[in-house]
Amino acid sequence: MNKPLNTPLNYLHKRRSKSKYFKNQLKTIFQYLQEHIATASMVSDATGIPQKNICRYKRDLEKAGRLWEITKKKCKQTGFKAWYLSTNPQNAPHNNQLNLF
Repeated sequence: MNKPLNTPLNYLHKRRSKSKYFKNQLKTIFQYLQEHIATASMVSDATGIPQKNICRYKRDLEKAGRLWEITKKKCKQTGFKAWYLSTNPQNAPHNNQLNLF
């Protein structure tokens, strides 16, 4: 009836591996969008990463200024209107806000 105790060391080990798993997902998404312009559904289909995770990483990358919404049109995967995304700076839309003044 002895149950193994979850020591803080074991807990941290599990957390570290989970964090590493999510960092790998983020890198995979970032690298895929460097080479392709795609919607979150298309990225999910190509990489095998769940779409909900992609949406979370999309928000984080947008806040960091590393991901851009290129155009909103019909998704090839779902058939619904969606944003096509890219992390390639060459595909980034030009911001004319600074040129006004």
